[in-house]
Amino acid sequence: MLPLFLNLTGRLVVLVGDGPVAETKRRLLEAAGAIVRHVAPDAFCEADLNDAWLAVTTGGPEVNARVARAAEARRIFVNAADDPQNASAYLSGVVERGGVTIAISTEGAAPGLTGLVREALDALLPDDVGRWVEEARAERQAWQRDGVPLAHRRPLLLRALNRLYQNGDVSHA
Repeated sequence: MLPLFLNLTGRLVVLVGDGPVAETKRRLLEAAGAIVRHVAPDAFCEADLNDAWLAVTTGGPEVNARVARAAEARRIFVNAADDPQNASAYLSGVVERGGVTIAISTEGAAPGLTGLVREALDALLPDDVGRWVEEARAERQAWQRDGVPLAHRRPLLLRALNRLYQNGDVSHA
């Protein structure tokens, strides 16, 4: 599996399904900026995938298989809720805080475990991680300007982040 974050802003995503799972997926996709074409499972046809970047299906194994076959023929990735054999893309457990996004996946095989790992990481991630992002961004600009090689940057960033705490600039989580 290749972990990948997608920019869906302004891109069409076809959502096949109804009920609470489909509604949750719709909200997630719209929050990501996607244009969602919502199709009832019994009304799905291949043409619904026209111009789509991604398909998400919550319609059960038979519907999911139909969507997966049609999407495969069009080279469109498919997320099939709770149906990994009909999926080519997996939505993950996500922790988002302060400009940091961490995604967790079990390749659709164990969503309960994904949720537990997400909760654990959420508890461990400091509340002030947004300040880390700001510091890393500032340091990166200086390193690029000064031609600091990539291999030397991580230790420099660790020192810069430690200075935040030594100087009392960041509250402890």
